[in-house]
Amino acid sequence: MSSTTATPTNVTTWNLDPAHSSAEFKVRHLMISNVKGSFRGLKGVLTLDKANPANSSVKASADVNTIATGDEQRDGHLKTPEFFDAAKYPEITFQSTSVKSLGSDEFQVTGDLTIHGVTKSVTFAVDDFGEPAKDPWGNLRVGLNAIGKINRKDFDLTWNAALETGGVMVGEEVTITLEAEFIKAA
Repeated sequence: MSSTTATPTNVTTWNLDPAHSSAEFKVRHLMISNVKGSFRGLKGVLTLDKANPANSSVKASADVNTIATGDEQRDGHLKTPEFFDAAKYPEITFQSTSVKSLGSDEFQVTGDLTIHGVTKSVTFAVDDFGEPAKDPWGNLRVGLNAIGKINRKDFDLTWNAALETGGVMVGEEVTITLEAEFIKAA
């Protein structure tokens, strides 16, 4: 009878540090410039397999009620049923479905993004994912940057207004940028 010895795994778990992470977006306004905004109240867990990145995963969420665009009136409008409907859909979530290494510290992360009760597959380009570093308190930390694009109408965020000069008030393409820092779980 033969026996197999389990090989040690190199899988680690990392918790998102909301104080050092942000989720930002930008969208065309009046067809002439971009308006930027952000969400706070981020939560997330990264499961990392350095030896086989395809076995890695990430799950994250943002509190819709923390939206900030620099204009209180606009923030209030974005929380209404015309946009995010924060009372009914208070969270934006992402759950990865695949992680692909592109070499060095670059990855392609695809997953299910849920906004306004609608879930669509979205791919993020992830870079600046370096080696863990020890902070002054003895915790191991790792950071990453991620960028992706969505069409807001795919998530039933359809409110708009036509402009006299042609075009619309709010563009359809939204760029999402994430700056995330994770702390290794004990």
